[in-house]
Amino acid sequence: MPSTGREPVVDVALQGQGAFTGDTVARQRTLAKLKFSDRAFHNLTRGAAILVLVILGGVIVALVHGSWLAITTFGLDFLTTQSWNPVTEKFGAIAPIYGTLVTSLIAMLIAVPLGLLIALFLTELCPMSLRRPIGIAIELLAGIPSIIYGIWGLFILAPFLQVHVQPALIGAFGNVPILSTLFAGPPYGIGVLTAGLILAIMVLPFITSITRDVFEAVPPVLKEAAFGLGCTTWEVSRRVVLPYARVGVIGGVMLGLGRALGETMAVTFVIGNAHKISASIIAPGTTISASIANEFTEAVGDIYTSSLIALGLILFVITFIVLAIARYLLARVERKLGS
Repeated sequence: MPSTGREPVVDVALQGQGAFTGDTVARQRTLAKLKFSDRAFHNLTRGAAILVLVILGGVIVALVHGSWLAITTFGLDFLTTQSWNPVTEKFGAIAPIYGTLVTSLIAMLIAVPLGLLIALFLTELCPMSLRRPIGIAIELLAGIPSIIYGIWGLFILAPFLQVHVQPALIGAFGNVPILSTLFAGPPYGIGVLTAGLILAIMVLPFITSITRDVFEAVPPVLKEAAFGLGCTTWEVSRRVVLPYARVGVIGGVMLGLGRALGETMAVTFVIGNAHKISASIIAPGTTISASIANEFTEAVGDIYTSSLIALGLILFVITFIVLAIARYLLARVERKLGS
């Protein structure tokens, strides 16, 4: 059959169509693979989130189930009674609750302003050659085990407070209304104040590190503009740095507060472990975590064990309330920033 001269053109067209089909198939395979990996990643992250909720729900169920006997036996009196007598099986949680809140309050009153000042010094005033060594030294405090803090507090800090600090406080505020009650009694060395000081040292690196990081995230142009207007370092810190970084500061403070509320071993060493409420902060006391750590292995009887688990449930509720307040404050700050 005679050649028409069009066969090469047809062959080229067919080859181009085949190449186009091959590219389409390869692209579809790539898209299918990416879709599968994206779906797998989505399911993995969702499963991790659900797992956290399941674990949290399991903790709540275990605490409620374990403390149900104490709840049904004592009712609301468990939250208002100070008596803690394993012999007569009369238990009340108000003393551990009071000790937990007071020691955490003392710790935050000391650690928050100190942490903010250290963070401001490291970001605004400290020479560049010293910023890294000082920052590392502060962060190393977070790596010290809590039992080491407890041993140090019992053998070093408590004797020092007993000999030098507490007698001076008693003598200085002995005739001052209200303060005379806060610093009344013999200087034991151990007590609520000592536990608060230990907690302040323990939460200080968390507050300082987070606050320093958010301070460093402040755009330099904002600070330079304030300095250009004639503001001092204090005015720049108060009117520019702190307002810009307040969300991160609140988060760091709440993280430190959560650590203070749940600390166990260090507080157990230095608080005195006395189930009573005293207006004096130099008197011995107890906290929820210290009570559980001291007595759980010695608990004999269902009601005793259930009362200790009920203390754990109360600590869980307190921590949840603190986190809810923190989220509320952060939401308000974000709304103000958005508006």
